[in-house]
Amino acid sequence: MQVLNWIDWSVLCVTLLVIVVYGTYQTRGSKNVQDYLKGGNTSKWWTIGLSVMATQASAITFLSTPGQAFNDGMGFVQFYFGLPIAMVVICIVFIPLYHRLKVYTAYEFLENRFDLKTRTLAAILFLIQRGLAAGITIFAPAIILSVVLGWDLLTLNIIIGFLVIIYTVSGGTRAVNVTQKHQMVVIFIGMLIAFFLIVDKLPQDITFKKALEIAGASGKMEVLDFSFNLNNRYTFWSGIIGGTFLMLSYFGTDQSQVQRYLSGKSVKEMQLGLIFNGLLKVPMQFFILLVGVMVFVFYQFNEAPINFNPTATEVVLNSEYAEDYKALQEEQHDIFNDKQKIIEAYINSETPEASKYITIANEANDEIRSEARALIDKASEKQNLKIESNDKDYVFIHFILNNLPRGLIGLLLAVILSAAMSSTASELNALGSTTTIDLYIRNTGEKTEDEKVKASRWFTFVWGILAIGVACVANLAENLIQLVNIIGSIFYGNVLGIFLLAFFFKFVKGNAVFIGALITQVIVIGLYLLDLYEMINLPFLWLNFVGCIIVIGIACLLQLINPNDKTITTNN
Repeated sequence: MQVLNWIDWSVLCVTLLVIVVYGTYQTRGSKNVQDYLKGGNTSKWWTIGLSVMATQASAITFLSTPGQAFNDGMGFVQFYFGLPIAMVVICIVFIPLYHRLKVYTAYEFLENRFDLKTRTLAAILFLIQRGLAAGITIFAPAIILSVVLGWDLLTLNIIIGFLVIIYTVSGGTRAVNVTQKHQMVVIFIGMLIAFFLIVDKLPQDITFKKALEIAGASGKMEVLDFSFNLNNRYTFWSGIIGGTFLMLSYFGTDQSQVQRYLSGKSVKEMQLGLIFNGLLKVPMQFFILLVGVMVFVFYQFNEAPINFNPTATEVVLNSEYAEDYKALQEEQHDIFNDKQKIIEAYINSETPEASKYITIANEANDEIRSEARALIDKASEKQNLKIESNDKDYVFIHFILNNLPRGLIGLLLAVILSAAMSSTASELNALGSTTTIDLYIRNTGEKTEDEKVKASRWFTFVWGILAIGVACVANLAENLIQLVNIIGSIFYGNVLGIFLLAFFFKFVKGNAVFIGALITQVIVIGLYLLDLYEMINLPFLWLNFVGCIIVIGIACLLQLINPNDKTITTNN
């Protein structure tokens, strides 16, 4: 593992410093809640679009997604197929309504339509799931620096968390939006350079086309899965149905996204920003996954470690299982040598039948890696340590640190840390504003502009501390990007159903919705736990659809059973 030299540190520090200083400079003049929470409604469509993308594209995207493709191939892109559909619906239904009501948060609308308790419940559900997700976005860059610096994750979680808190509390929505625009430019440039360098580092006789053929022979290029098999987590149907419901809820009701486009100069600017995101997001995710697939091809010709987490390897090699681990390393070395001959034969023969031998070799290699993880877990348990044996999140950072030239390593680290800063800043900004507007001010009475801004800053600080706490236990996850989406799926379907009831089911009143939402949340959590313990088979993406349908069904049924419920509403 390379150690960063002065060139990498310079590129990394200068890039991040320029972004932070520029963002802080943009925060001057935020003296009232309109400026602080909605950026003075001055954002143009391209700023909104890039800010929305940057909020979703956290460090997790650039750490976990390539690792996801390295292990499982391109199929994960199906997760995003519902996004363009969701963008159109939000532009037609959500944005005009939010703009007309001049709301600071999405949940203000629910009190106008239903009642205070329904607004409060939706806000609390958002705070729970987004608070958990914010902790994970802090943990993701901690992985990077733990590998680079050799520091323990707990210390890094605390350091990174406090740096993000300082940046977020000192700024506001305008600073977050404008800063994210420049962060996305850095991200795009860095990932493009990384992609071309990966392809360039393949053997001279391996063209990009041949690289894709090798990836295809290894089962990594299977983009579309039209089966209805629930054993497959990512299929066309789960993406179109479950993904659409997830994206509708995320972009339409999650304050971390709603706050991004509520800062728009007009309805048209907001709509154009989301359409821009809808058109660009799927190709961007496809490209990031393709980067991961190219890393996989690279390691078909360059021997990879048996586990990409160097800390895990160090722990097991200093344990009683060291000899067993070394034996697995030797076995993997033999498989690698055999695979070189198989791939050469496949390329020269160009016959589809030869691909099955590549598959067999890779399956044997996967089995070895699985046995290595088991040894790491045993060694960690013996030494009473918390070491992550699942190394998906370490694949891309391992490649960066060991194979890219000086300077570019610093740039790629800046890309990942920029994404972490932008995403976490958005989340903490939204958590602070939702707590201030929907809970504190609504339940304690009207405040002065200065009191509102101060309250928002303090609540942002508190949520930052809580997020650090979540980050300290996040390494229990199998894969960070899956963990974020699982957390969202548990809550999003229910929240989306509440909003759809508000939009389209005018006969349903507040009491029915409130009770239905409480029951639904218990049911969805129960379904997830049943799936987790393999008592049923329901991939998490479907929880968005199921949760939405259940809350609508229960609320409508309760209203029909009790038609005399006269909860006061304001039709909008």
